[in-house]
Amino acid sequence: MSIQHKDIAAIREDYVLGNLSESDVDYDPILQFKKWFDEAIHSEVIEPNAMVLSTVSSQHLPSSRIVLLKDIADGGLVFFTNYESRKGEEMKTNPHAALLFFWPELQRQIRVEGGIEFVNGSNSDEYFQSRPKASRIGALASPQSREIPNRDFLEIRVEELQKQYTDDVPVPRPAHWGGYILKPIYFEFWQGRASRLHDRIVYKKISDSWKITRLAP
Repeated sequence: MSIQHKDIAAIREDYVLGNLSESDVDYDPILQFKKWFDEAIHSEVIEPNAMVLSTVSSQHLPSSRIVLLKDIADGGLVFFTNYESRKGEEMKTNPHAALLFFWPELQRQIRVEGGIEFVNGSNSDEYFQSRPKASRIGALASPQSREIPNRDFLEIRVEELQKQYTDDVPVPRPAHWGGYILKPIYFEFWQGRASRLHDRIVYKKISDSWKITRLAP
């Protein structure tokens, strides 16, 4: 039975857990991000490092998907993926992207926008080798975002690789897989408030400094 439109329209939640003012936030958005991220971890938010990554194709068509934040380093946010995936191809064409974190348990969102750069190969190697072996095998087996004939195609490929890379044989990082770092030029910290009068504190990068402003909800 399908959900009637009137039932969808009736879904709502009033946000009353917190507030956010200009006097509350750090002058450095990376430090403010780390503060909120630590609070999400301590509040036992489910997968606090899950984030929506939005990219734009050469035809100016946006696409979004969930990826996982894996580091906060060099003034940016780091994640790893297949360079030949749809997102990889889009970031090659247009090296700019947007990230969105949503933590409903805290009634908070963080939006981040900026330029995309590659993580150096040694850091990608180090992270790849830290992954569970099954995940490393999966990265080798999957031609991410490409059409495949069926599920068996993947399972057969995984089985072949498991035989090739036994316990004493290291799984190499494939050349088409590695890290990206988003270097932010924009942050928005969003705290839900009652009656949809949410707090929105924005950081915009101007030269080497950050301008902090408030947006209307």
